[in-house]
Amino acid sequence: MIKPPKLKRGDKVATISLSWGGAGDKEFIHRYEIGKRRIEEVFGLKVVEMPNTLKGSEYLREHPEARAEDMMNAFKDREIKAIFSNIGGDDTLRLLPYIDYDLIKNNPKIFMGYSDTTVNHFMCYKAGLTSFYGPSVLAEFAENVEMHDYTIKWIRKVLFDDIGIGKIESSEYWTSEYLAWNKKENSNIRRSLNSEKRGYEILQGKGKTKGKLIGGCIEVVDWLRGTELWPKLKDWEDKILFLETSEDKPTPDYIKWYLRSFNALGVLDKIRGLIIGKPRDEEYYEEYKEEYIRVIRDEAKRDDLPIMYNMNFGHTSPMCILPYGIEGEIDCDNNEFTITESGVIDGLELK
Repeated sequence: MIKPPKLKRGDKVATISLSWGGAGDKEFIHRYEIGKRRIEEVFGLKVVEMPNTLKGSEYLREHPEARAEDMMNAFKDREIKAIFSNIGGDDTLRLLPYIDYDLIKNNPKIFMGYSDTTVNHFMCYKAGLTSFYGPSVLAEFAENVEMHDYTIKWIRKVLFDDIGIGKIESSEYWTSEYLAWNKKENSNIRRSLNSEKRGYEILQGKGKTKGKLIGGCIEVVDWLRGTELWPKLKDWEDKILFLETSEDKPTPDYIKWYLRSFNALGVLDKIRGLIIGKPRDEEYYEEYKEEYIRVIRDEAKRDDLPIMYNMNFGHTSPMCILPYGIEGEIDCDNNEFTITESGVIDGLELK
């Protein structure tokens, strides 16, 4: 995997709408402006909107080729050092006919987002480029009142620092509270925070295991089956799979069916570990655990597979950042997760 150059203050970053185009809708653009301002003021970056970024949800729904064009042009532009996804959605698969994987490979730069942006991450993965499962503009950068310190910490550590990322500790608090984005006044209301009472949970496994990270939103990963983005079976070997659920809060039956698909495809036989994000609102918290154990231990007969649960990535705030293709380590005995290398390089290494 190719690591992109790290960010530094003054770098240009592109904001891009790859699925839902709400960043340009009149009822949501105030949210985009907050996120843009935070990127510039908190991190010292210069935001560049791609030509179609703010054309709105109706236009972008009708023009997947325009969304793909923005992605390709953002990679092609040598002045742009990173690409941040505005938000997810359910529409990114329609970009597939318009993607140039060689262009991505030959222009390595930071790409970040989550949820439906999982599709774009697998595009980068197919191209051989490390990308970053992490904050989006409309959600985390535009967090009500101010960004979470935990999220800021991991943006700085993972994207601006080419030294090993290190141990990812559990956040001391979390929130999934929904305050409607189309009400501008809600941006001035701090979301209610819950104390983290559980921390990471080891569902099964002993000792330490290491593997390269791959995964995303479990519903979106499931959509990739049979497409050109689905990795070959050998590519799942020695991986740590990371999975989390969306705001749709799929029922436990869906988790069972998704995992059975992984098992039928041979993926569960190949991977070396599994890390799972905190469920949205902690709904189905115990029920999800039961399904992971049911399928992995009882049906796939992988009682040896380390499984770590309730981690801070995906659809619950705050969040860390997980870099694709970079080595992670699960320490079951000490209940710790570590990313053992950096996700970025010093830009001088490309010269």
